[in-house]
Amino acid sequence: MNRTDHDLDPLCVNTLRFLAADAVQKANSGHPGTPMGLAPLGYLLWTRFLKHNPRNPQWPDRDRFVLSAGHASMLLYSLLHLTGYDLPLEEIRRFRQWGSKTPGHPEYGHTPGVETTTGPLGQGFANGVGMAMAERFLAARFNRPGYDIVDHNTYVIAGDGDMMEGITSEAASLAGNLRLGKLICFYDDNHITIEGSTDLAFCENVKKRFEAYCWHVVAVHDDGNDLDAISEAIRSAQAETDRPSLIIVRTHIGYGSPHKQDTAQAHGEPLGEEEVARTKQNLGWPPAPDFYIPDAALRHYRKGVEKGQRLEADWQRRFAAYAAEYPDLAEGWRRVMNGTLPEEWDAEIKKYRPKGPMATRQASGEVLNRVAPALPTLIGGSADLAPSTNTYLKGMGDFLADQDGGRNIHFGVREHGMGGILNGMALHRGVIPYGGTFLIFSDYMKPSIRLAALMNLPVIYVFTHDSIGLGEDGPTHQPIEQLAGLRAIPNLTVIRPADATETEAAWRLAIERRGGPVALVLTRQKLPLLDRSRYAPAGLVEKGAYLLTETQGRPAELILIATGSEVHLALEAAQKLASQGMAVRVVSMPSWELFEKQPVEYRNAVLPPEITARVSIEAASTFGWRRYVGLKGDAIGRDDFGASAPGEVVLREFGFTAENVMTRVLKLLKNRSQAIREKEQRS
Repeated sequence: MNRTDHDLDPLCVNTLRFLAADAVQKANSGHPGTPMGLAPLGYLLWTRFLKHNPRNPQWPDRDRFVLSAGHASMLLYSLLHLTGYDLPLEEIRRFRQWGSKTPGHPEYGHTPGVETTTGPLGQGFANGVGMAMAERFLAARFNRPGYDIVDHNTYVIAGDGDMMEGITSEAASLAGNLRLGKLICFYDDNHITIEGSTDLAFCENVKKRFEAYCWHVVAVHDDGNDLDAISEAIRSAQAETDRPSLIIVRTHIGYGSPHKQDTAQAHGEPLGEEEVARTKQNLGWPPAPDFYIPDAALRHYRKGVEKGQRLEADWQRRFAAYAAEYPDLAEGWRRVMNGTLPEEWDAEIKKYRPKGPMATRQASGEVLNRVAPALPTLIGGSADLAPSTNTYLKGMGDFLADQDGGRNIHFGVREHGMGGILNGMALHRGVIPYGGTFLIFSDYMKPSIRLAALMNLPVIYVFTHDSIGLGEDGPTHQPIEQLAGLRAIPNLTVIRPADATETEAAWRLAIERRGGPVALVLTRQKLPLLDRSRYAPAGLVEKGAYLLTETQGRPAELILIATGSEVHLALEAAQKLASQGMAVRVVSMPSWELFEKQPVEYRNAVLPPEITARVSIEAASTFGWRRYVGLKGDAIGRDDFGASAPGEVVLREFGFTAENVMTRVLKLLKNRSQAIREKEQRS
């Protein structure tokens, strides 16, 4: 590197600082301090170490960069603009404004070059672990001697808040156990949180903590502005291939601000016009105009465009030679990176013929293992519950520190970490990630599920032990409000199948769906196999709800709507009601979300508006069912906690019997008749 480049360093660093300060000040909202403190690191990483092509943010072999400290978004936006991504200066000026490409926290798919949505602290760190896992898995599958077509690092910037969040501990522990040598995290150790000094709530030795996680740790203690020291630390991390690396950088939040450096006031609020002016004077920056970018600094940053194009062109040449020697592998690589399923990927599940009653978790495991050989990048596991969730891929090996290509991930008892890691794997692309746990423990990973939905990621969740029917484990393990909570998340598709055939259809939908995550909600207890010669085909699961059966010969006067295990209860109750002369329609509704996407004509055909006598049956909270049963209907569920006893006893004692359904139906109809008579009398 020539001397001129070094002479430009302070100019380029301060350009970052003041783009951030000016943007936050203009918006009168945001976090200026962290970008100002991290500017030297950001400049150094993006201009000298990060392998990326601003003209093609989706180049598959680029390094991944994750700003886990998402509140410092102006650091990332400034770097994207300066290095030549499609983010004009006008968008920097419109920081945090309606319709801008520079929202308050980075949003995946919204701003070119943003690899993941961050802001909820710790999530980005876990995403980075998932990205590094995907890189290692794909390298093991596709690389061949002399052809490292998958060979990139994942860089993460995390702050004090990230280090306090539990998800970071979960993900870091697993990353160390897996020895993810291409994962490099920078810890922005600035000692400040919103409430004040980190000493208020944080006294641990992060260096020793990460060493205990089996990480390689390097500390740049003295000065976060020391580019030579940071460079040496990065080179040390890149050379360490057997462990993930943590580089601790002591920075100063709001660096250069005479009155707000190293204070909580620099964290989450504008510096103020006068303090911005004083900071510019203090660092020798022109007072005007705002958003000033020196030509020399911009030229220096924009060298990254030519460099990035050259790096990708070199990779493309290598890939062309690889494709000539390994055409099948090259085609497979293109397919998985494009998210395209192989032809006849579902050939084996088309042959699936479940035998007799079984839990839907068991059916799920059978379908999963049938489809796995046809989908070589289907990879996942559970939070230490694979035998119970039936999520283990038989004969596919384990993904371990010394087994890069295994397809079974042992996440350990780390549901939240698992959720964030699955998101990172999906963001990397090339894999179909899934993760399993009990439905009740979806609570532990809810923030990650929400972000998967927000980012439109194709993650598959396998949630078993789906109701009070799981029995003896008792109310701590019996989900009540979890279904309602998951259904409340926009863009998450929840499917609760009624038998093995609906489970097979649910898996097909989960694998084929490319927009947004899917949650499969499955039973512990065995369920009868619906006789499809008597009932509608399971393929109608794709509609979300469908007419399973109804009394023949006359119009239905009552609709029973059920999901999962309670579909069988609805059928039993319908038979008893029919024996008393009542015409009943039974609707299986495995997915509210899929049903709501159907044309109104279909929805009205399944749930005719003129039939207002409706009863829903689901062994969970009744919250939300009024949209389908209406004010004149009834919702049978459980709006209190469960109890410890055999599953069939718990269900019986809490009223999930055909007799109780009949009683509720007859009471509903009686009340309706009485209301009609009273109305007639009043008129």
